[in-house]
Amino acid sequence: MSIWGKILGALFGFMFLKIPGAILGLIVGHFFDKAYRQDFNQLGGFGRFFTDQNNLKQQAIFFHSLFSALGHLAKSDGKVTDREIQIATALMDEMRLTGDARREAQDAFREGKARDFPLVDTLKGFYDASHGRRDILQVFLEILIQAAFADGQLSQEEYNVLEKVAKPLGFRRRDLDYLISMYEAEIRFRQRAHSGAGQRGNAGAGHHQYRQSGQQSAYSEQQSLDDAYRILGVSASDDEKTIKRAYRKRMSEHHPDKLVSKGLPEQAMEIAKKKAQDIQSAYELIKQKRGF
Repeated sequence: MSIWGKILGALFGFMFLKIPGAILGLIVGHFFDKAYRQDFNQLGGFGRFFTDQNNLKQQAIFFHSLFSALGHLAKSDGKVTDREIQIATALMDEMRLTGDARREAQDAFREGKARDFPLVDTLKGFYDASHGRRDILQVFLEILIQAAFADGQLSQEEYNVLEKVAKPLGFRRRDLDYLISMYEAEIRFRQRAHSGAGQRGNAGAGHHQYRQSGQQSAYSEQQSLDDAYRILGVSASDDEKTIKRAYRKRMSEHHPDKLVSKGLPEQAMEIAKKKAQDIQSAYELIKQKRGF
């Protein structure tokens, strides 16, 4: 609440007309404060400035946490390969990070490679900055899963780091396995739109590997439909209502406008859009096969 109009009005009024002037100045100052406060609120005032700054801070924390975690992931097997550096670079390209933002991402990647890098504390800070919004945290984890698979397979060491990342973000091991399984299905499902030949994935207790089949066995319509169900997180035995509800939930988790309003940097939006496209395509295939 602004009171400077009243204070200054009373002071100047007292200087010229003593007590009566002070009273008159106080009244005039009150109306000045009221009018100024209305104009200030309409313009957004400093409130809008600080909101923007807060968004910038959240985005800076997002990128620092993401690329430092990516550096930690790359170093998980003891050595950062040229391929892993290329993956990080490609992610920066996909997010259109240039200039200072790109240099900061590169610095964060290098920080994350350090043996004593405080990964858990960094992720707890990110969790707090994002106010524990699960959809933002899930997109963050999905980006790291995608990066881990970019070299063709997910090693045990990479899985261990992903599990270490998931915990301070509020995801249990079964949640992580669920997201990994869905991403494996998404990779195979995308092949359907290109060559029709797929890649096969297998997973063992905590160890996931995704590799191209030596004989490039055909990706059948049934396998495609199975992966469509997997992408939505449902099964073929579920009824129409359950499938539609799962579809809406998955689309809501990756809706661009919703994610941006909750603090996801626009640079990370392309990845969310691709997932939304996979979810849409999977749902359309299920609708076509089941006739609803």
